[in-house]
Amino acid sequence: MFRSLRRALGVVAAALLLPLAGVHVAQADVARTATGAASAAGATAAAPGAGYWHTSGRQILDAAGQPVRIAGINWFGFETANYVVHGLWSRDYKSMIDQMKSLGYNTIRLPYSDDIFKSGTVPNSIDFSNGKNTDLQGLNSLQIMDKLVAHAGQDGLKVILDRHRPDASAQSALWYTAAVPESTWIANLRALATRYAGQSTVVGIDLHNEPHDPACWGCGDVATDWRLAAQRAGDAVLSVNPDLLIFVEGVQTYNGVSGWWGGNLMGAGQYPVQLSVPNRVVYSAHDYATSVAQQPWFSDPSFPANMPGVWDKYWGYLFQQNIAPVWVGEFGTTLASTVDQKWLTALVSYLRPTSTYGADSFSWTFWSWNPNSGDTGGILKDDWQTVDTVKDGYLASIKAPAFPGTGTGGGGDGGGGGGSTAACAATYTTTSDWGSGFNASVTVKNTGASALKSWQVKWTWPGSQQITNMWNATYTQSGTSVTAVNADHDGAVGVGGSASFGFGGAPGGGTAPTLSCTAT
Repeated sequence: MFRSLRRALGVVAAALLLPLAGVHVAQADVARTATGAASAAGATAAAPGAGYWHTSGRQILDAAGQPVRIAGINWFGFETANYVVHGLWSRDYKSMIDQMKSLGYNTIRLPYSDDIFKSGTVPNSIDFSNGKNTDLQGLNSLQIMDKLVAHAGQDGLKVILDRHRPDASAQSALWYTAAVPESTWIANLRALATRYAGQSTVVGIDLHNEPHDPACWGCGDVATDWRLAAQRAGDAVLSVNPDLLIFVEGVQTYNGVSGWWGGNLMGAGQYPVQLSVPNRVVYSAHDYATSVAQQPWFSDPSFPANMPGVWDKYWGYLFQQNIAPVWVGEFGTTLASTVDQKWLTALVSYLRPTSTYGADSFSWTFWSWNPNSGDTGGILKDDWQTVDTVKDGYLASIKAPAFPGTGTGGGGDGGGGGGSTAACAATYTTTSDWGSGFNASVTVKNTGASALKSWQVKWTWPGSQQITNMWNATYTQSGTSVTAVNADHDGAVGVGGSASFGFGGAPGGGTAPTLSCTAT
């Protein structure tokens, strides 16, 4: 009942889409796991995130036992009648993934429906003109998903696949419908797990989006008990790909207490999801503001000071009590109202700033990258190019570094630095150019033998370009000379690691400048 509006624009044809202080968190300060603390202690440890992941208490750990934080974005479309991520009617998919990385997102959640497994499904609304998306021509939805996963991995982003709907028509309360039985749901989950076996870019699968009434948790009815269904599906996935994380959302109502669809995990403490492979369960909550629907806590006289208690009750306790990791798989707002602005400020504080807590924090993926989410909007504005810097800025303190990319030879070679001298190199990429303006990203790599504390990049434009906005760095421009300095959250870069920032500018059509990079 809360979600009838948000996907309204999701299935509209592409032609209609164009253009279109924090709150203190009271908590049990549980110590990090021994492996996580040991990894964090090594100043020259490899960048976290390599390989497949597993859980320990409230933390997600990488293959080397280092804690990692999912700090990502939802990019929807595979679950709609376009059968592919949205926005490809406007831009090349690689440029959008590159822009996600440049903004500091490290994970993409990809919603899909079971329709993409049908032989007659044909992805549509993709622009192949002027060199855009050329390697997607003639591919089906799953093959296009392969391409997105491959490029995300090269960029050092991870992917979580989200079984969003049984078909492209609408969200379902239960994980099955008359047309898409449980057996189909499980068979398709197994097919995806098999498809990406050995590709650690795909770290896990979100089994079903937003179960809600009559779905229950722990009631014991096989037809409606979501917890039992998650165990059946999770075990099926792990039987063919035991390395994956299994993301399990909540329900709407537990013991008469209702909340957001998929956002109620009150029963998970008493009735945990138990799988055949240990240390694979990550619980997922969804939380929204008034632009999606009203909830009683928004009108509480103590709002927003009441919100940490609300989140503790529904899902935060799992993290606070060191029971399991919690990933807020969706949260978003148009930010149109003061209430929504206060809500997002409070939630970001509750999720724990990376600069203070590192990866010992809640994980998250913001809804959404797409501007055409009817009641939240997106990080991109309606032109599918321009960043909503206000909305993106709210998330700055909880962003986290990207992970080691695929095909990079493992990184960490320490070359070029010499002794303990800090050294860096910067590379420039134009991610999109539409003539009157452009977007670009810069990757700063630690080429020395010691960790970086800070960095700055300088260049001189060969033409008349002016920067209009920048993310994940601050800048000054005098004439044609530009100096970009790291933001607070991305100045520290491990040996062989990298950080990225992005910016918009005008006019387009220029050649790439020559960059210089200095570091301490």
